[in-house]
Amino acid sequence: MSTQRYSVAPHPIETLLTWVKSGEIAIPEIQRPFVWDATKVRNLLDSLYLGYPVGYLITWRNPTVKLKDGKSASGKKILIDGQQRVTSLMAAILGQEVLTKDYDKVRVKIAFNPQKELFEVSNPWIAKDPSWIPDIAEIFSPSAKLLKITKDYVAANNGVDENDLFATIEKLRKIINNHVGIIELADDLDIETVTEIFIRVNSAGSPLSQADFAMSKISVNETYGGNELRKTIDYFCHMAAYPSFYDIIQKNDQEFCKTTFFQKMSWLKNENDDIYDPSYTDMIRVAFTTEFRRGKLQDLVALLSGRNFETKQYEEAIVEDSFNRLKSSILNFMNENHFKKFVLIIRSAGFVDSSLIGSQNALNSAYIVYLTLRAMKIPDADIERHVRKWFVFSALTGRYSASPESTFDFDIRQIHLQGFDKYSESLYNAQLSDAFWNASLPQELDTSSSSSPYFRVFQAAQVRLLDKGFLSNDLKVMDLIEVKSDVHHIFPRNFLKKHGLNRVQYNQIANYVVAQSEINIAIGSKEPAKYMSEVLAQCNGGQKKYGNITEMSQLKENLAMNCIPDGLEQMTVNDYPNFLAERRKLMARKLETYFKGL
Repeated sequence: MSTQRYSVAPHPIETLLTWVKSGEIAIPEIQRPFVWDATKVRNLLDSLYLGYPVGYLITWRNPTVKLKDGKSASGKKILIDGQQRVTSLMAAILGQEVLTKDYDKVRVKIAFNPQKELFEVSNPWIAKDPSWIPDIAEIFSPSAKLLKITKDYVAANNGVDENDLFATIEKLRKIINNHVGIIELADDLDIETVTEIFIRVNSAGSPLSQADFAMSKISVNETYGGNELRKTIDYFCHMAAYPSFYDIIQKNDQEFCKTTFFQKMSWLKNENDDIYDPSYTDMIRVAFTTEFRRGKLQDLVALLSGRNFETKQYEEAIVEDSFNRLKSSILNFMNENHFKKFVLIIRSAGFVDSSLIGSQNALNSAYIVYLTLRAMKIPDADIERHVRKWFVFSALTGRYSASPESTFDFDIRQIHLQGFDKYSESLYNAQLSDAFWNASLPQELDTSSSSSPYFRVFQAAQVRLLDKGFLSNDLKVMDLIEVKSDVHHIFPRNFLKKHGLNRVQYNQIANYVVAQSEINIAIGSKEPAKYMSEVLAQCNGGQKKYGNITEMSQLKENLAMNCIPDGLEQMTVNDYPNFLAERRKLMARKLETYFKGL
């Protein structure tokens, strides 16, 4: 018995392009913007002209669905692998515009020199050279008259044999008769299997994620506005990161500008906050998990295909319902009030700069919680408290760093099953016990990674608690972080390097503080006993060398808020290990105070 889950058949390029134009094979309009440079398009045409193979294309047919009237209808084929090659052919041969990664519509013109039988990317110089045909799309146009093209070329190029030229142009035109192999995957394959096939067949390509499949499923369904919804997701995410993209949409996609979706996202044109710039994966995940109470995107793919999880059949009614619910959730995600309020909540937890956001999935989960609690009619004040605490909990514990989909799925089910209060408190009590704060967290702080989630959350804690920068009497940690201030070493790096310590030792996060650059420069490579003695003298009427602290009470308060152990003014290199151990405990204590105060 055969276990083959696919069929392979060669098809002429002309037939392939006809399928694409008719919609038999669906290339989502902006599934993945065209990323090939023009030289790759040229090389593809050259390979076809020389009769070389150009690789297989992989398609996956949507499963057959049961219509409302009881009849069955087979779905379109989705182009899983080969989009860049097919788009190149459509651009070069059919003369169609392509959408770049910057969402600009451009023509990719490929020129052909019939005397040398060479292809080149067209440019102004080539356009002026009569030995080149500046755009081969003219050759493939249905209205092209090859005899006239030949005669015009001969007239502009003395000594060219008309018959030879005509034969060369005919050879070029016949490349659309070349065959390309199409691998069609069985329609009953699950998404994991299709992903695995893609990776094995095309190991050099960009791995496809489940979000990619979901986006493909969305965009090829024109019956329920999937193509418009797909644009909405892409456009929103791009505009969130680049507000000026609003003008590009207005210029290039006037039809979309008439939609409700565009009106609902237009507020982004004036929004420059970069705390939460979601990707299409983030947006789909949040919208799907919130609305469908599931966390695995393979389930979204199945629902958009019409899968009935009980009968294992595919039904058109489920397709329609799934698209309607997804549209509603996407609009909810984009809602200006929801989005801005959510970002304000994250900021209120101390995460005032994108550099403090270490986990996009922690943000996604917090937005899911926010939208879910709003749907549950929880009071706003309680929502703010819950979202802050959940986000910090997720960041501190790395909750979504491993198997995020399974964790999303489990969390959303438990939230609806137990209620958020009961479920969240059980997690906090289990994972953030006294043992965590007093033993585990100090050990986790023993790291040299400045991108450590613990150090990021520690800085956020200092922001929320209105701490001042190290040895600063005026500037707060928040002020310094917002102007992109660097972290500095309490035991200066060069001082420790001179005493033989390596990078891992002197770059411990327990040796880091947020401080003014002027103070860091004044400290230089002095050991703590040296510069702190000068700070003490400064507090007793001596010369001001380090910020504006002039009183012992100010100094004591500043050292406490920066978690500096007592006795720094006496410490030398030999005290460094004990200093780190003590400071980790103080940092952990501050984090505990911060979390419980959220």
